[in-house]
This record gives sequence, structure tokens and C-alpha cells, in this order.
Amino acid sequence: MKTKRICYACDLKDNPESIATYKRYHVTGNTWPEVTKNIKQAGIVDMQIYLTGNRMFMIMEVDETFDPNKKAKMDANNPKVQEWEQLMWKYQQGLPWAKKGEKWVEMEQIFQL
Repeated sequence: MKTKRICYACDLKDNPESIATYKRYHVTGNTWPEVTKNIKQAGIVDMQIYLTGNRMFMIMEVDETFDPNKKAKMDANNPKVQEWEQLMWKYQQGLPWAKKGEKWVEMEQIFQL
């Protein structure tokens, strides 16, 4: 199976307590099972989130079935995913150059060894 890597960035609100709470939600086993199931059903093979300060980087490995528009529709039609997204938005904030309401902004690859 051929995979593709997609990377995104998003900021957390710059508050140590808020960041700590967000991190606890993302410890293995704490993320809601409906959310992880939805991620896998969308064709996301692996997902990792890294944090420095309040800036996060998400690295996704997706298979050939992944379509971001299809994933957005799946998310919109899943009440538990919507509940998760609303909860996470309490801790997140858009990047300064993000479109209104946009959380995760796709990153441009500028180097590969």
C-alpha cells in the first residue's frame, strides 16, 4: 500500500494549564474511540502530533482512499466527532494567517533529504 504524508500546523491558546489539559486528552487511550475510529475510516494510516511552546505540528500518513473533502463530510456527520472538535477548540486557536474558523493549516514541504 502506497502512502502519502500530509503535515498541518495549529496553535494552542498560550496558557500552561490549558496546554497541559489538551495534552492529557491526547495521551494514548484518552482520545475518544469514536474519534480514532473516524480517523482510521478516512484512510489515515498514522497520525502524530508534536508540540513546541503552543505550536502544534500534525503529521499524517494517508492511503490512496484519503480525501480531505470526504473526511470533512465524515466529521460533520458524526456527532461524537463534532463534540470532540468543539471541546478541542476551547484549547486551540487559529494560526495568524488561517482562514476564519480554520484550525489546522496544511504545511508546504520545502525540503527533503
